[in-house]
This record gives sequence, C-alpha cells and structure tokens, in this order.
Amino acid sequence: MFVEMPVFSTRRCGAGGQVLDLETAVRDGVLGGGGGGGVGFGGGFSEKLDLRKMIRELDLPEIPSVFICPISLEPMEDPVTLCTGQTYERSNILKWFAIGHFTCPTTMQELWDDSVTPNNTLHRLIHTWFSQKYFQKKKKSEDVQGLTSEILDTLKQIKGQARIQSLKELRQVVTAHVIARKTVVDKGGVSLLSSLLGPYTSHAIGSEVISILVHLNLDSSSKSNLTQPAKISLMVDMLNEGSIETKINCTQLLKLLIGDDDFNFQVEIVSSPSLLVALMKLVRDKRHPTGNLPALSLLKSICSCSCSRSQSHKQLRIMIITIGAIPQLIELLPGLNAESLELALFILDSVSNLIEGKLALSDCTNTIPNMEYSLIAIDVGLAAKLLLVIQSGCNPSIKQQSAELLKLCSVNYSDSIFISKCKLTRAIQ
Repeated sequence: MFVEMPVFSTRRCGAGGQVLDLETAVRDGVLGGGGGGGVGFGGGFSEKLDLRKMIRELDLPEIPSVFICPISLEPMEDPVTLCTGQTYERSNILKWFAIGHFTCPTTMQELWDDSVTPNNTLHRLIHTWFSQKYFQKKKKSEDVQGLTSEILDTLKQIKGQARIQSLKELRQVVTAHVIARKTVVDKGGVSLLSSLLGPYTSHAIGSEVISILVHLNLDSSSKSNLTQPAKISLMVDMLNEGSIETKINCTQLLKLLIGDDDFNFQVEIVSSPSLLVALMKLVRDKRHPTGNLPALSLLKSICSCSCSRSQSHKQLRIMIITIGAIPQLIELLPGLNAESLELALFILDSVSNLIEGKLALSDCTNTIPNMEYSLIAIDVGLAAKLLLVIQSGCNPSIKQQSAELLKLCSVNYSDSIFISKCKLTRAIQ
C-alpha cells in the first residue's frame, strides 16, 4: 500500500532561502542560533544536558527542518539514516519496519538494505543547537530576575516622575515574563506596591501599580492589605475617572479581592454606590466595548456574594436596583454577545428575586408583564401550539425554549385550570 509521507524542505527557517547542507552548517555554524559563528561540538555543556528534557522544556515554535523526523514531525533525539540517504528518528523507522513496510517513508523507494546507521553528525548538531537555545533561555530568565529585583530596589528609594517611570518598566517586565511575576512575589514586591496605594496617591502612580498587581498571584494576607478603605476608595476613583485600561485593571483586581470565602468581607468592599455606578458606566460604554465583559463579570461576582439571606447582602442587591441597573441591562440585552448576555441574565435573575427587583422589571418598557400577556397568549391558542412543538421531532433547543415559554404561560394557574383554559384534548393532555 502506497502511503504518501510529507516531504520536508531542507531550507533553514529565516535564512533567506539558503539551502541547508550539514557539512556547511557544521563548518560555518549556520544553525548556531545567531551566536556569531556557531558553537563547535566540543562545547563542555552539550554532553551534560539531556536532549529530551531540553526539547520538552523549550517547546520552540520554529526548529530547522532537518532536525524534524518526517514520520512523527517531532525533533529527532536519535537520528538514523537509511540506505536511501533519508534520516528518521530511530524508534519511528523501526515501527515503520515492524508493521511490514520495507520502503523509505519519504521517497517510497524499495530498500535494498534494511539496516539503519546512526547519524552522529546530525545528533551532535541537534544537541548543540538545543543546548544553545536552552542556555540562552536560562540566561534570559536570570537577566529578567535581576532586572526585576533591581527595579524593586529602585522603587524603595525614588519618588515623583522617576517612580512612575520605574513602575512602567516593572509593568512591562511583569506583563511579558512569568518569572518576573514570581520574582516580584518572592522579593516582597506585593507589599511594596500595596504601600504605594493610599488616599494621597496620584492616579498616575495608582494606575501603574494596579496594572502590575492584576498579574500577580496574591495570597490572603496581600488581599487583606489591599482591601483597606483608602486603597479601595482609590480604586473606585480610578474606576470612575481613569483610562479604559485602568478601569479594566481596577475591575479585575476588585474581582480578585472579593473572591474570598468571607462574605461579610466581600460586602464591605463592594458596598459603594460609586463603585456600582462606575461598573454600569463601563458596561454601557460603547466607545470601549472591551470593558463590557470585565464589568459584567464583577457585577455577577457581587450578586453571587450577595445571595446570602442576611440583611446586608439584601441591601447590596437593593443598591444595585436603586442605581437603575435593571432597565439599563434590559436595554443592552439585544446587543450583547453570548458571554456577556449570560452574565447580564444572571445579574437580572439575582436582583429580580427581590420585590424591588420585580417592580423595577415591571416598569421597564422592554419587558412583558407575565399576568397580562400570559392570558392573551392562552386565549389565542399559543399554549396548545407550544405543547405540539414539544412533542414534535424538531430541534432540541427549540423544544427547550418552547417548554420554558409554556411554563411562563402556566405560572398563574393550577394544572387543572390551565388545561381547561387551553382547551386541550385528553390525548394532548
């Protein structure tokens, strides 16, 4: 049976179309990773590093095609060459032979010799190339750690515009490197950053600090420190007056802070009309739709933590109703994407459990009062038709929607009265 295998080009990625010849590559260091002349095979580090470990940890998106096994499309760890001159990973070509193929997978030539020869030159070249990349990555990580530590030390000593510039540099490093985030946490940077937030902190400083904190893994102690009234007040101010990026960062940080198991702790954080008003402004901001989802997500978290029956949690939901969230969300529903729509409906469901919420819903011009229109729906025969849809072989989602609508029609009646009013036959019953 003829099996067509992928034929790999021997052109080096990024080499401007230069054909890669192994002897030339070894001599000139073409595959040396830009190290200026390449690395010879005698490098002391190469023999000490496990090739499989390096391949797995580096997980590089671009690898020279001659390093790739044409069968597995993965980098070769033990390359062997057939009599046709084609090279494969040893384990892969032996499996090819084991299932009864005695051809070259790439050229489909019949093999006159089924022996395989270790390609030591290519193996050393692969090992050297990955070793270079591994050490470059290791050195880069060490450089990032050093730079992060240096910036943190600098922040302790400077003020004014110089502090803002250092915070910008730290934000760039933290955003780009996971190791930088870990370094900030390990070096006590969270406490340092938190100390910069207070009643007299400028928005220029505050916005940079918040943009760093949202990327960090905060422990319970750090969260507790960040929920001091003065710090929360600053976040709320920036949520009202900051740039769209700052508003989103404040929203994400506040969501992180209320993700604590202590519900009373959460209520203290979010019991602010100014915060709730700012979130609704962000939800409605058509110029910056990127803020819509984070704001709705925080509002959902607030509603989730306010589902307790305690009076304080009830007051929090009443506060959401009082700022006019219900009619605003109802108006936005048609234009929301699926993810935002789900969040908005959760919020509406949460607040509509209260009498105040039901009244607010009934006052909305875009909603339909159940009692009045369910009577009309029954009179025109809608319920009977919905029941037929449910019993038909139509799309399951349509059946589900019909069942929910039928339930709304019947909500004000007992089963017997509903059946009689719908004039359903015994067979349909």
